[in-house]
Amino acid sequence: MTLIACWTAAPRIGDLAGNCARSVTAVREAAAAGADLVVLPELVTSGYVFTSAQEAADLAVPADHEVFAQWARAAGDAVVVGGFCERGPDGEVFNSAAVVDATGVLAVYRKVHLWDEEERFFTAGDELPPVLDTRAGRVAPLVCYDLEFPEFTRALALAGAEVLAVPTNWPLVPRPDGERPPEVVIAMATARVNRVVVACCDRTGTERGVRWTAGTTVVGADGWPVASGGAEGLLLAEVDVALARDKQLTARAHVFADRRPDLY
Repeated sequence: MTLIACWTAAPRIGDLAGNCARSVTAVREAAAAGADLVVLPELVTSGYVFTSAQEAADLAVPADHEVFAQWARAAGDAVVVGGFCERGPDGEVFNSAAVVDATGVLAVYRKVHLWDEEERFFTAGDELPPVLDTRAGRVAPLVCYDLEFPEFTRALALAGAEVLAVPTNWPLVPRPDGERPPEVVIAMATARVNRVVVACCDRTGTERGVRWTAGTTVVGADGWPVASGGAEGLLLAEVDVALARDKQLTARAHVFADRRPDLY
């Protein structure tokens, strides 16, 4: 079994040093709990609701920022996937996710699908997420709105991803009483149709008038939530990643072999 830890948090807009310090503490606590994979929210270092492109640029950090070395030192044997506001080499600003283990930064993924006003602040990425062999399985990072494009997540599953690690900031939207957040429903469908684990780490609180869903959820490869919770702090979930390696649904039904790419 694989232990996944998601840290639901309320980053403080503009408090780069404080946000970084709290994220390091969370990674250390997750590692102490025995986590194999730690997922942190989207833009955990900076906060989300920027008032201007300049504010976003002021809070952006390069991919070699000290916070990632601190995550690496705190991670123990775990792999960490966390969102951050990235300053690119030519001054661009990206909504990114870093993948880190004890050896340092393994990869940086730049969010491809920008949500709503994010286009005011960020440059969209133009590459698929990497699929990385880790002790938690074959992990692919993506960010929030990326999860809502089935072509995107199917491409990652076809590339061998077993775990989708998803830093998110889900703004609260109306839903019928008793229903799950729509983003969680999408995560469940993604897991089920691809037979992959999906770990979504959301944020909480209210930031500059935007209320967040606090919908952190880990979904097993069968499509059913293993754990969910909105309280600030660590959510721990044990998942069987081995299920994601078996795409055979019945003796005659196979997740990938039954596709008809000749038609669609």
